[in-house]
Amino acid sequence: QVQFVESGGGLVQPGESMKLSCTTSGFTASEITFSQTTMTWWRQAPGKERELLMLIDSSGVGETIGESVKGRFTIARDNGKEMIYLQMNDLEPAGTAVYYCNTFPPLDWGQGTRVTVSS
Repeated sequence: QVQFVESGGGLVQPGESMKLSCTTSGFTASEITFSQTTMTWWRQAPGKERELLMLIDSSGVGETIGESVKGRFTIARDNGKEMIYLQMNDLEPAGTAVYYCNTFPPLDWGQGTRVTVSS
């Protein structure tokens, strides 16, 4: 079973940056090759549905899906470590949410990491 552990969240002030990490496990046992799998970052703000923010394909090309983060967020992957990252710049209060990583289409969800953007 593939599992995801998100980390790096916390409290930041508007305009600051933060980098999230996603540690994965179970790909080999599940007979899924991490390096060939499209990976994604999502977030769920209080009272809202989970939304897809960004994806990165097997060749390392990232794509921004969420219009609200365009130009400010960057996705990256390390196939050797089977990890993905989300660099978030110029954070806004609307970025307050629990952030999740997953495959695309998504498998079971991890616990996420909470990001609070507030002064």
